[in-house]
Amino acid sequence: MISIIRTRNIRRHSKLQLLATLLLALGSSEVSYAADMIKGGNLYAAHCAACHGASGVSVMPGAPSFARSERLLQPDMALLATIKSGKKIMPAFQGVLSDRDILDVIAYLRTLN
Repeated sequence: MISIIRTRNIRRHSKLQLLATLLLALGSSEVSYAADMIKGGNLYAAHCAACHGASGVSVMPGAPSFARSERLLQPDMALLATIKSGKKIMPAFQGVLSDRDILDVIAYLRTLN
């Protein structure tokens, strides 16, 4: 009888340890950070302003004007995907800018309107 109770306690203890380990792993895998709008502005000036304009008013036909909030009504992750893959004449920035860099640029864009 004692061995059965001990075995159940060990199993329960092992399951609790496994659950705690999984919860810790899931909780620590999500990294959040505050967007760096200054860095985003610098990256925008270097990579985007030639077409979208220094102040967000597009200088190239067909390029969205961010000063009028065109395209900025989308969630950050949708904009991130578009910037990474490119669209129409806009080149893809995957491999050029990191996801964090792109999110910094998006945060900067949201200050232009």
